[in-house]
Amino acid sequence: MNYASRKDDHVRLAVAQHQRSATAHDLSPFDEIAFVHHALRGTAEHAVSLATEVSGASWPVPLYINAMTGGSARTGEVNRELAIAARETGLAIASGSMSAYLADSAVAHTYRVLREENPDGYVIANVNANATPDMAAQVVELLGADALQVHVNAVQEIVMPEGDRDFSAWPRNIARLAESLGIPVIVKEVGFGISADTVTQLADLGVSIVDVSGSGGTNFALIENARRRQDDFGLLAGWGLSTPACLLDGAEVAVARGVTLLASGGVRTPLDAVRGLALGARAVGISGHFLSILQGEGLDALIAAIDTWITQIRQLMVLLGADNVRALTCTDLLLAGGLAETCRLRGIDPGHYARRSRKPVAVHPVR
Repeated sequence: MNYASRKDDHVRLAVAQHQRSATAHDLSPFDEIAFVHHALRGTAEHAVSLATEVSGASWPVPLYINAMTGGSARTGEVNRELAIAARETGLAIASGSMSAYLADSAVAHTYRVLREENPDGYVIANVNANATPDMAAQVVELLGADALQVHVNAVQEIVMPEGDRDFSAWPRNIARLAESLGIPVIVKEVGFGISADTVTQLADLGVSIVDVSGSGGTNFALIENARRRQDDFGLLAGWGLSTPACLLDGAEVAVARGVTLLASGGVRTPLDAVRGLALGARAVGISGHFLSILQGEGLDALIAAIDTWITQIRQLMVLLGADNVRALTCTDLLLAGGLAETCRLRGIDPGHYARRSRKPVAVHPVR
């Protein structure tokens, strides 16, 4: 398998996909979420803390650069610049799939650069769900990783010409990884979403962090279909649950089972990030949008864009009267359109979110 060629294809096709999406100005499920404006609830900017806790680790901001790439000369340079951006802005960063390194140690430097350029940052290694504990330990050691991301990508594999066709061992493998490693294990989809039922299953397997990674961002069904000789498997282009739908679906069970939710997939703006946090995510990940900026405008532009995101997230929290990330889960949300219908079909009351901030009114007896 030519990993380098495939990794380069993924970057090229992902950037092209995001450029087309930005030009089309398509509506997103995030656009079906509106905050109820309460005119006198604003707080002071100096009082707002962006710090968030993920499995006992404190992140200075509730954003992270999510899994993208590695395994070729070109993608190694992309990782180097992403690592610098993470270092300069304080964001956690996840590696792309490290299967290429496990197959050929000669490409180790294309991943190791994430730690070399970001020695004090929060770095997350990445393997697929077929990885053994020994493989996982190998990638964690290479990056000095603070956590391991295990990606589940059955839809991508099915469309991928050279992809896997047997996913039956995944639950057993994930349980072994969660049990054997001494660092947090994050299970992540690659853009097709994780349902409440899957959150429950993962909790039973010993996983305590789930990145829902819903549809709306980089679409790997389309990317892999473009790599097929006959371009003949586009029927899965619309497969999956959106990121907001995943958060709404999984929020209750996540709280009940002590699972931390992370949100990625289709996050386009700081407002989308705040919407994700308000739906219960502890932090929000961005891949395609940041990659598009990096490839189109360069490293300095990416750093400036991330700094702007951080500033605007803080200012949106000021407007909403949220002094911290957790407080956003008490803000009032209006859910509309297909997202509200998805809630109803899954047994979730959309109206609950419209009145979350209301406190019970004390009733005093008449004397």
